[in-house]
Amino acid sequence: MDSEIRVNKDMGKAVMLQWVIGLLALLGVSQVDAEDPYFYYTWTVTYGTRSILGVPQQVILINDQFPGPKLEVVTNNNIVLNLINKLDQPFLLTWNGIKQRKNSWQDGVLGTNCPIPPNSNYTYKFQAKDQIGSYTYFPSTLLHKAAGGFGALNIYHRSVIPIPYGYPDGDFTLLIGDWYKTSHKTLQQSLDSGKPLPFPDGVLINGQTQSTFSGEQGKTYMFRISNVGLSTSFNFRIQGHTMKLVEVEGSHVVQNLYDSLDVHVGQSLAVLVTLNQPPKDYYIAASTRFSRTVLTATAMLHYANSQTPVSGPLPAAPAFQFHWSMQQARTYRWNLTSNAARPNPQGSFHYGKITTTKTIVLANSASFINGKLRYTVNGVSYVNSDTPPKLADYFNIPGVFTMDSIQGLPSGGAATVATSVMPASLHDFLEVVFQNNENTLQSWHLDGYDFWVVGFGSGRWNPHKRKTYNLVDALTRHTTQVYPNSWTAVLISMDNQGMWNLRSAAWGRQYLGQQFYLRVFDPVRSLTNEYGIPSNVLLCGKAVGFHP
Repeated sequence: MDSEIRVNKDMGKAVMLQWVIGLLALLGVSQVDAEDPYFYYTWTVTYGTRSILGVPQQVILINDQFPGPKLEVVTNNNIVLNLINKLDQPFLLTWNGIKQRKNSWQDGVLGTNCPIPPNSNYTYKFQAKDQIGSYTYFPSTLLHKAAGGFGALNIYHRSVIPIPYGYPDGDFTLLIGDWYKTSHKTLQQSLDSGKPLPFPDGVLINGQTQSTFSGEQGKTYMFRISNVGLSTSFNFRIQGHTMKLVEVEGSHVVQNLYDSLDVHVGQSLAVLVTLNQPPKDYYIAASTRFSRTVLTATAMLHYANSQTPVSGPLPAAPAFQFHWSMQQARTYRWNLTSNAARPNPQGSFHYGKITTTKTIVLANSASFINGKLRYTVNGVSYVNSDTPPKLADYFNIPGVFTMDSIQGLPSGGAATVATSVMPASLHDFLEVVFQNNENTLQSWHLDGYDFWVVGFGSGRWNPHKRKTYNLVDALTRHTTQVYPNSWTAVLISMDNQGMWNLRSAAWGRQYLGQQFYLRVFDPVRSLTNEYGIPSNVLLCGKAVGFHP
């Protein structure tokens, strides 16, 4: 059933949102101690049956919704969310791109949190601190992401801090991703048996194969586009319309116009689209990239006064492949004169003039360990422990993880398995190079941070490649692609203490070991650096019996 978003609702929503933003800003100033507002939610996670691709299948619902509810908050709002798990398996949500400042306790991954048992609950408490932009949440446990449980998390700016574009006349969220008819449990069994994920069966936009987005001629609308799929990049385009890129995962960018945009797994961006064409209906298309078989999802852009249905061929995807995509990625630049969530301009932080304290080179590979497929980072395939490393670190529980199993350079040795944690010191400034010697595109994500994507290149990285880095206006983001037989270099200011997951955003690769944790640490335990353990923390494994 089509989900048509009416223009009068959009206009009303835009007006209401600005009113709410103003009110929340006022409340934030007027409350005792100027504490930022709190918002309370209760979400219940259940199974349900939906015919997504014409076949009834089991999906994961949140408050009976697929995709899950949209979280819309203002910078620095506090979120208190009680998550009730009614599934038959333990469950967690992670908040993709939310930095969780000094608060990895709320990250919602198995290295920091015990999963919520069936018929139990956990209350997340976190702040959208100093962030704006388009983000998502999704299940971090098992292959639950293949069944749903994902949704949008949009953070709007405070009214006292301007944005570098006019207020759009409407705000649309498009969660786009590959989809399987096969159940998540069957997919998990396939991975457990040593097989990679198969090619998906389709692509969805907001959990549907057909959607309609309506607007008025002459007005401008924001489209927030996120890749919530398991493994596949897509290209996004709108028939007869150009897109002005304005935001990428919290960074305001130089506002270039694009006919189409590649979006890789785990990534989000926002564009402005002006309805400046004759009033009719136009195709919106998202199709898989870099795949022999091309799957396409379509939606409709409907002009409010249109009497003409959509017609003509779908807008064409780029004819060129990886080189074209890399060249497009290089055009994404930080808007140095614009602020983001804070009032100071982004360009006031001269990241390119900071001396790096350490260089880490991370090479991904596919290996067979004990006769089964595993994915590795520098030869180590991560295995989850019954005890989250974060809890083991806090309670000084030995034998849970090791900080010498994974090295900062590829070893070239035989692949091994470990609950691998890499140490880093608080306030380090790291150069991290993702080296991809495989023939498939990789997508890498770091929890708790964003990073400057300073360089892409073909072949193997070496120190001479630093001459090609963008040390002036590279944008920050939380997820970056690494092209086949290529490298991507990022710079990270390690200013957020905690235990943080660095992982493949391609979920089958993450599940089979392409991940590890960065332990960002200061030997002096202080609330200035990191919040204390939550009073409602869930305990499991060797942490059972300890007291917060």
